[in-house]
Amino acid sequence: MSEKFIPTQEQMRTCFILGYWATKMYLPIYLIRIDERTRDVVILAGEETEILIYPNGKWRYL
Repeated sequence: MSEKFIPTQEQMRTCFILGYWATKMYLPIYLIRIDERTRDVVILAGEETEILIYPNGKWRYL
């Protein structure tokens, strides 16, 4: 596996926390993927929830 497709420590921590929050609200998580161009982690959960996690661990809803 190429290192450019491995999330940073900050992304992994944020992804775990956000995944916990989503499942606590009974939102199914459909997809967790790394955008190969930007190295951002993308989470698709529930009907309309899209979350973007930047390499520094900061995140936002789309």
